[in-house]
Amino acid sequence: MITNLLGAVGLGAASGLNAWIPLLALGVAQRTGVVQLSAPFDELGSTPVLVVLAVVFLVDLIGDKIPAVDHVLHAVGALVAPASGAVVVMAQENLLTEVHPFVAAGLGLLLGGSIHAGRSAVRPVVTAGTGGIGNPVVSILEDVSSVLLTVLAIVVPVLAFLSVVGLVVLGFVVYRRWRRRRADRRAVGGPAGAVPGVAGPPDAWQRGGAQRSIR
Repeated sequence: MITNLLGAVGLGAASGLNAWIPLLALGVAQRTGVVQLSAPFDELGSTPVLVVLAVVFLVDLIGDKIPAVDHVLHAVGALVAPASGAVVVMAQENLLTEVHPFVAAGLGLLLGGSIHAGRSAVRPVVTAGTGGIGNPVVSILEDVSSVLLTVLAIVVPVLAFLSVVGLVVLGFVVYRRWRRRRADRRAVGGPAGAVPGVAGPPDAWQRGGAQRSIR
């Protein structure tokens, strides 16, 4: 049960980075006999579901690399990512026998939703700072991270859990540094149009200097 719970945490977090990778990976793993999913989630390994997941995954994979389109997909992902997180957590075979389904679903919703909210908040900053050039790079990093978390969650759940903890800590540290730098820039810049080291509006200062020079 503990192993499944740790793996579920990894899969839920991976859903926040890319909602379709964990679903598709679990479907393939179920189909090949690598994992055994709880009913009715074992239908992820059926041919029709795998085909649909593969098509949607490719559309999302390409669209998330295109500025403006990625923001639309992130808006849709605000609903899809938490739902994906809930499914991959509840799909763990032995987890539902020990944990109430609503608790398992809530854990998946929280993981998928919070991680997705974080990446959605970062993307506009990247777009503004790089003119959209950095969007594909960030998207690729998110996809690779989702794949790694998914593989670890299936093969080595403990490492997946530790990776999620590391990502959360890293995200918190980066966010605090960004807030601190933003506050420092505002403190140094002061009010818009102010002359550094001189109190009062620049026009008044310039007029005063001109009058003193005339005298």
